[in-house]
Amino acid sequence: MAPHLDALTEITEAGLDRDSVTRTLHLAGAPEFLTERALPALTPLISQGLSIRTSFGSADEMLTGLAAGHHDLAVTTTRPRGGLLTATPLCDEEHVLIAAPRWAAQLGGPGVLRAGGVRLLDPVPIVEVHESLPLIARYWSAVFDAKPTASAAVIAGDLRAVLSCVAAGAGLAVLPRYLCADALADGTVTTLLDPPVPPLRTYFLAVRTGTLGLPHIARAHEWLLRTAVDW
Repeated sequence: MAPHLDALTEITEAGLDRDSVTRTLHLAGAPEFLTERALPALTPLISQGLSIRTSFGSADEMLTGLAAGHHDLAVTTTRPRGGLLTATPLCDEEHVLIAAPRWAAQLGGPGVLRAGGVRLLDPVPIVEVHESLPLIARYWSAVFDAKPTASAAVIAGDLRAVLSCVAAGAGLAVLPRYLCADALADGTVTTLLDPPVPPLRTYFLAVRTGTLGLPHIARAHEWLLRTAVDW
């Protein structure tokens, strides 16, 4: 067993101390990441007596709420500035450009797209989480050194809804690989391009400076950092 897994086992077997058992952890983050990553990872601590309450929101909302004392721990893609909050890198997520197989067949495959460039994607509708096209714009800049020229055909405020639309054939999207890994594995969606250096985005684990002295926050913080090694 890997060393970090040994450490996780030791923490679980030891259980939470009295202060941890009597405390509730207020956890904030994006709904997709908390649902798919953070909350499942914390379940061993729940069985040891830790209670969890979650809040969803944008990075700015989460950090503002954390600074105001509404949250104990926030998972965010924005590193906070100043001394009020302390952030630790948690993990990197890879972004992938995906569509339903029929769109991939129509485009001719990754080789054709690499040779023909980003303009070959113009006929394919865009599915995004916001009108500003945050995921598409980041991918276009990193991979194509270009800006998207089209607006979105579908705006869905949850990445899981974006994935459902893409799987149904609505168009293309850029999503974190962890979120669409199952759909890629079973062929529901496919990658349109596999760049040699895929775009990455870093998640940070943020707390109010000094609160890692509280056992329930420290335990959840340590647990997530150790678990994220395998993400």
